[in-house]
Parts: sequence; structure tokens; C-alpha cells
Amino acid sequence: MFFSGLRADLNAAKRNDPAARNKFEILLTYSGVHALIAHRWAQAFWRLRLKLVARIISQTAKFFTGIEIHPAAKISSGVFIDHGSGVVIGETAEVGEGTVLYQGVTLGGTGKESGKRHPTVGKNCVISAGAKILGRITIGDCAKIGAGAVVLKDVPANATAVGVPARVVKINGKKPEAE
Repeated sequence: MFFSGLRADLNAAKRNDPAARNKFEILLTYSGVHALIAHRWAQAFWRLRLKLVARIISQTAKFFTGIEIHPAAKISSGVFIDHGSGVVIGETAEVGEGTVLYQGVTLGGTGKESGKRHPTVGKNCVISAGAKILGRITIGDCAKIGAGAVVLKDVPANATAVGVPARVVKINGKKPEAE
């Protein structure tokens, strides 16, 4: 299971980064891949209820990669974190396979409430640099979030959202009907 997930992550990096020359180079030099490897180990310890060990692993990975992923976050195989410095993924966040996260992305909460409080990002999404997706919201499959956007409401599948606060500017390649 670990190796199939790693293989999917390496394939995602190769598929999404035109500068990637080969999987060996990706494995040795891509901080996003390193953060995902550490996350999978941390998550295993989290599931075993060894939460302190899990947090130590995640914080050590943060120190080396600049990417903070809570051990309880659910990240599918085949996710690519490109130029990941400053990426933060909260405890109850979920990220679907094939999704690409760029530097400075935050999948965060909005307060101190308990339970599900972080975003759910669907499959094959693109979350551009500096985007902040906050709260218990859903980003639909194949959605695109523009750079610097602050997303506070659900974004439907196949939509593009931009701005502060973010608004949907395209759905299936067309402007949405006026609301």
C-alpha cells in the first residue's frame, strides 16, 4: 500500500511538472513528495493512537519541507504539492486524488469548533498559489481555485473560482447564470 501510494505521488509529480525529468530525481529532490511520504507515516501512527509520535513526525517534516500537514488529514494518493513552501493542511481536511496544490495554499479552519472544520477538496482540482480555503466547505471535482483566492463557500464541480472573497466565474467553461 505504501509503495503504490508513493508510485501514484511520483506519477502525479511527473505528470504535472514539466521540469521533472525522472522519478528518481523527483523522489530525491521534491519537497512536496517528501512531505507526503512523512504524512503517510505520521498518519499510520495517528491511526495507532500514537498521536505524539505522529505530531513529531509531521513537525519534523514541516521543519525540513516548509509544508505542514496534520497527521489526521486525509490525502489521497496521486496528489502533487508543487513548490510547496507554506502549504498548510488542517486536521479534518480531505484532498482527492489527482489534485495539485501550489505554494502557500491553506486548507484551514475558521474557528475553534470541534468536528469537521476544514475543507474537502475533490479529485483532480487545481489550487493555485496563495489560495486560502477556509472552513467546512467542499470544492467539487475538477474545480480550479485562482491564485490568492479566499474561498469561504462551496465551489461546484468543474468550476473556476477567483477573488477575495472567491466567486465562481466559470462552470464547465461558461460564465454562470446571474444569481
